[in-house]
Amino acid sequence: MVKYNSVLKAQIINEHLNDGTSGAELARNHQLPKRQVNRWLQQYRLNGIETLKWHKTKRKFSAEFKWNVINYYQTHDESLAEVAGKYNVLACQICTWRKTFIRDGYSGLGPHPKGRPTKMKRSKKQIRQL
Repeated sequence: MVKYNSVLKAQIINEHLNDGTSGAELARNHQLPKRQVNRWLQQYRLNGIETLKWHKTKRKFSAEFKWNVINYYQTHDESLAEVAGKYNVLACQICTWRKTFIRDGYSGLGPHPKGRPTKMKRSKKQIRQL
């Protein structure tokens, strides 16, 4: 996935606001995918310029936050893209959280241990000798 500079995103938003240029024209002028430009414009309309900043660290979401997003999506008559823009997450994340919630329930939304499980259990004696 290509990461675009925040300055470029702000420049495109400014051109759209000042000149009234459409997303397709902006995409053609800057040689960017039309879908990406339209996504930036939608994010800006829903939550302002702050949503277009690049996150330097990996964001971690609590199980409660994920459940709130899923609940909002299921109870309101809004598209997945609109809900994603409102909560500043990716639409595919909401789909994944929803599938996990349907399969595993609320406990599936919580954090999971990372990495590969160990193949052999070490006894305390072996650990001390190392």
